[in-house]
Amino acid sequence: MSIEALNDRVKTDLSYLAYGGANWVRPREHSEGHVYDVVIVGAGQSGLGIAFALLRERVTNILLIDENHEGYEGPWETYARMVTLRTPKHLTSVDLGIPSLTFRSWWEAQFGPDGWEAVGKIPRVDWMNYLRWYRQVLNLPVRNEVKLKLIEPTDDGIHRLHIQGTGAPSEKLLTRKVVLATGIQGGGEWHVPSMIKEKLPRTTYAHTSESINFEKLKGKKIAVLGGGASAFDNANFALTEGVAEAHIFVRRKEMPRINPIRQMEFSGMIEHYAALPDADKYAAMVHFFKHNQPPTNDTFERAASWPGFQLHLGAPWLDVEHVGEGVRVSTPQGKFTFDFLIISTGLLTDPALRPELRLVVGHIERWGDRYQAPDELANPVIDAHPYLSRGFAFQGRDAEGKKLLHGIFSFSYSALISCGISASALSGMRYGIPRLVSAITDQLFLDDREEILKNFYAYDEVEFVGKWPRNAL
Repeated sequence: MSIEALNDRVKTDLSYLAYGGANWVRPREHSEGHVYDVVIVGAGQSGLGIAFALLRERVTNILLIDENHEGYEGPWETYARMVTLRTPKHLTSVDLGIPSLTFRSWWEAQFGPDGWEAVGKIPRVDWMNYLRWYRQVLNLPVRNEVKLKLIEPTDDGIHRLHIQGTGAPSEKLLTRKVVLATGIQGGGEWHVPSMIKEKLPRTTYAHTSESINFEKLKGKKIAVLGGGASAFDNANFALTEGVAEAHIFVRRKEMPRINPIRQMEFSGMIEHYAALPDADKYAAMVHFFKHNQPPTNDTFERAASWPGFQLHLGAPWLDVEHVGEGVRVSTPQGKFTFDFLIISTGLLTDPALRPELRLVVGHIERWGDRYQAPDELANPVIDAHPYLSRGFAFQGRDAEGKKLLHGIFSFSYSALISCGISASALSGMRYGIPRLVSAITDQLFLDDREEILKNFYAYDEVEFVGKWPRNAL
């Protein structure tokens, strides 16, 4: 099968499902212009999947916006540096149960069934190419190179989105619902320890989420801070690009060896986590954070195979200082000097760190507001997360907050505590996206229930025209 043949198969499959029916949502008029029913912020894998799910539900007055160039949405060809995805290849995601839309179908259309059997894990670059195809074959409405600056709720239930394109003046979009499908960093910001920010010139380090000029690091000696999967991805990538030495420093005395996500994938935890009571959710996430996510075995072996690779366990950074053109790092094991540092310390989740939420952030309910954890489990990182509904909606701390936040959804890593990994891992999207879309469409329906019911009661179109007895006048 060719890609062209697969495209035809997708269209046929969707036609059997009556995909593309008329929009059922009542249009909303506004003096400032067109009002979208849903605007999705972020056109990466989550945003594209959400858009497709909305279109399947006949909600067609939608738009996706993304700050990146077309085809470079998400991390896959920007700051993701793993060779392959970490998710097992057989798990499905944004296809939402349509076999012809799966990555496997896309792969076999080019390389055949034997080619699929030969795949161990999905190559990162091929995953991005699949997403580009997915967007194209579904003809999803995306506007690129547009950044959301501010969400401004109005008194009439409309959200005014202040956006700005590259080098363009700011403008506004009007929408009834807004979904923040903004990925791993969408719930807060990338974290760099204050010691590093305060003591070192910006030219001496970069976070793993940033663009790094590895060409300038050829033959250099670098250090990577952090023991998660991304740290090893970056060390291996750097060595592949010609770095002479890459040292990874891990605070723990032993590498994490258990990946809780693997257990969640077959135990029902991903599908049904949102149904757990708060006490169980909190305890489960304390356990989840304790284990972290180890590097995959193949990534570790790739990195460790380089002669310039060095792993330092039980080696937190106690101090850093700028020396000449490099950096001296102090650890319990001694001092080391490097040409450049790569910081792989993850992210902080906190709505207060998101500038687009600044008009409503004081009204957002947090986990610390809703649940008082036992002293032995209490975790300020968890407490800072927003307390979301099962449908990924922000909840208000008060009556005003409930009104202002109505219609704002967060399908990002900030949903982890409330909804599990359904918005933060490929293995969870097949469960999380339908739940999100169900919540959005329920809101759209209930917002207009009076007019919908009025029309229902007034409906009098005659359908049956038969006569009995047959000779009746």
